[in-house]
Amino acid sequence: MTVQILSSRGALPPHRYPQQHITDTFLESMVPGTDERLVRRFHGNAGVAYRHTAVPLEEYAGLADFGAANDTFIRVAVELGSQAVLDALKAAGLEPSDVDVIISATVTGLAVPSLDARIAATIGLRPDVVRVPLVGLGCVAGAAGVARLDDYLRGRPDAVGVLVAVELCSLTLQRTDRSLPNLVASGLFGDGAGAVVAAGTHRAASLADRITREPVQPRILATRSHLYPDSERTMGFDVTSSGLRIVLDAAVPDVVRTYLGDDVDAFVADHGLTRADIGWYVAHPGGPKVLEAMQDTLGVSADALAVTWDSLSRVGNMSSVSVLHVLTDTLADRPPEPGSYGLMIAMGPGFCSELVLLQAPEIAA
Repeated sequence: MTVQILSSRGALPPHRYPQQHITDTFLESMVPGTDERLVRRFHGNAGVAYRHTAVPLEEYAGLADFGAANDTFIRVAVELGSQAVLDALKAAGLEPSDVDVIISATVTGLAVPSLDARIAATIGLRPDVVRVPLVGLGCVAGAAGVARLDDYLRGRPDAVGVLVAVELCSLTLQRTDRSLPNLVASGLFGDGAGAVVAAGTHRAASLADRITREPVQPRILATRSHLYPDSERTMGFDVTSSGLRIVLDAAVPDVVRTYLGDDVDAFVADHGLTRADIGWYVAHPGGPKVLEAMQDTLGVSADALAVTWDSLSRVGNMSSVSVLHVLTDTLADRPPEPGSYGLMIAMGPGFCSELVLLQAPEIAA
């Protein structure tokens, strides 16, 4: 009883800027008075060439408080999330009325009703659709959301599920915070949305003859979550009167080196595999030092994570959304060999990891 991913799609705001332009604007109007040399060094070392922002850069100065920023978050998040879901459904040859469960993930804004309810109303999901909002998981939520899709659809083999993740990291920027975490985050994180459509065993089989544009529709074989001890302050947000203030410990790469390799070995061994059996990786782009630590602990070259490195350069780290963009790019641009095993990896607040074992179909769809 395996779950099959039918499609994966991303959506980005139309406001795209070179990193240098964002750096200049940050220094001039977003957090003026900051050490210019320090900011340019952090932004220059982030591995990011371009980023998309929720609104044009000149509008950020007009976001007077957390309420204004959060109102913007809800408006843009619903637009981008709806677009990503509709594009993913279209790619799978499905309609909004086919969706039985929608899982939403976000950490960069607050919405009650949650984003899934607002997106359901916008695109016309059925009134009996099951909604599962995931809030607070941060960077790990894209992989965790895929895992939760697997949990739900394994027990409902006739169902179709959608995961939608939306993160507008730029709206969390604290203009009075000159701390190192805020400066690092200001050069690393971008905005966007992603969606994955999946189906239970029976429903996937019934859709096998439907014409889609997807060259590869991998199966989800297994998932695993792991919370690490004494690590709650490694990454996250503090909720303050001015909004969400980033918590980002410089020790994140060390945590990756300490735990991830052993986690992966134990996980794949439970399914009769070794690390050598993994033919492709769908990794979250945490940042250059995190990716280098991931390569070290997994014993792989930069080429094994080439799609992730490219995503970081093109759009930055979009928190939960990024791993879904990496999945989309992997399936479209570097299609896995038939029958090969893949591993989705993300880490985030908790501090924790989420692993998803994938397998490309024996014969490409």
